[in-house]
Amino acid sequence: MKRFFDILFSCFGILVLIPVFIPVLFLVWIQDWSNPFYVADRVGKDQRPFKMIKIRSMIVNADTSGVQSTSNDDMRITYVGKFIRKFKLDELSQLINVFIGQMSLVGPRPNVMDEVSLYSKEELKLLQVRPGITDFSSIIFSDEGDILSGSINPDLDYNQLIRPGKGYLGLFYIEKRTFILDIQLIFLTILAIISKKQSLKLISKTIEKHEGSKYLVELSKREKALLPTPPPGMNEVVQSR
Repeated sequence: MKRFFDILFSCFGILVLIPVFIPVLFLVWIQDWSNPFYVADRVGKDQRPFKMIKIRSMIVNADTSGVQSTSNDDMRITYVGKFIRKFKLDELSQLINVFIGQMSLVGPRPNVMDEVSLYSKEELKLLQVRPGITDFSSIIFSDEGDILSGSINPDLDYNQLIRPGKGYLGLFYIEKRTFILDIQLIFLTILAIISKKQSLKLISKTIEKHEGSKYLVELSKREKALLPTPPPGMNEVVQSR
């Protein structure tokens, strides 16, 4: 059922979004006359590498800087890229990855090999399912760029502040995943574009309904400042990256 829905929805989504993709791709191309797509190496299900398709929001060869995490004040983001990131248009192109079976509509977000190599045994469980375009953490941490703004070391701050929550939320999704939950998360993702506050309120109730821990319920509300936390399966906060 999940795979059938992925194929059906991704095919429909690609067709519907073509009128949006074409002008956006043109604007990305005309700003520097370079490929408007960015094909990123990611780690998928069962630790198999794949090429994730994104609409380019950064300067050409931005990945050669060695910095994996991106803040909203990152100088590598182009003028058009700020618009693309604001409305998550760079993620919608991943419907192609969903259609060909490398990703799912809902599932833990895929990561780069450098980050996966740091995973604990517990975090490696995130690779037991196809990575997704959205999940709990995609909504809860949709302001990742704001969280990392002004950071001297965005990769370290990501590992201390965001990676732990993403990991626990991903593992929670894998444990509780159902077709109905997937539909709810797609709806909540769309709602978050209109009102993130309302979406977070419903997410916290959803996690509570599925017997999520107090930590996850409170995290999903995003009412408190994020604190350095050990990732799943680890006893200490990451100290270097």
